[in-house]
Amino acid sequence: MLRSFRGFVACSAFCLTLGVQVDPSYVFGQEKKGNEPKVVRNENSPAPAAPSGDGWVSMFNGKDLSGWTAKNGWAIYRIDGDAILGTTSNQSPNSFLCSKEEYSDFELRFQVKVHDKLNSGVQIRSKSLPDKDNGRVHGPQVEIESSPGEAGYVYGEATGRNWISPTQPQHSHLKNGEWNQYHIRAVGKRIQTWINGTLIEDITDPLSFDSGFIGLQVHGIGKEEGPYDVRWKSIEIRDLSKK
Repeated sequence: MLRSFRGFVACSAFCLTLGVQVDPSYVFGQEKKGNEPKVVRNENSPAPAAPSGDGWVSMFNGKDLSGWTAKNGWAIYRIDGDAILGTTSNQSPNSFLCSKEEYSDFELRFQVKVHDKLNSGVQIRSKSLPDKDNGRVHGPQVEIESSPGEAGYVYGEATGRNWISPTQPQHSHLKNGEWNQYHIRAVGKRIQTWINGTLIEDITDPLSFDSGFIGLQVHGIGKEEGPYDVRWKSIEIRDLSKK
């Protein structure tokens, strides 16, 4: 499966393309010192319910990509009916369609359908900085991939951290070939994720950024692969930073 080449495509291919090196000691703008705070998985019983209620604002107007900007690779993003369609491009590194607005504490929900051979993700509280690998998108990513797999766990995209989730037991809560409902809540250092109403992850990550953009990832692929696609629709956010 494509996801087995995550490290090579996500890091090596991008770095070779731009002629830069990833500093493995870089962690969200900090240097690893060997004694940094650890990620904690919050054990809750019963599991908290997925976000609901009022105050949701659409991040996608259903007509064009206003409010979004493409970064890094050259995957193709376009409107397909009521969805944003992302399609892989040959030998492209990871590509990201990023919100122009940044968010700190929020709840995010969307529906997604992903090709069975493509792994994707949604960046939260992420950055693209001129002095960090020529603007390489980096930060927490909530995984999107076919079942059985690691969908819903949190990965440290281009941070040198690999998985932020302490463990990633495979599951089948994502329905292959169908639309799946994701919910994400990020408040303070706590990140929670749900797929189709089931809690997947609940962690406290002391190393994450306090704010950043939302990013829709199309994973990079090799020369003889694809094309594969991923679709997002009904993308809504609820700002909790002012409550």
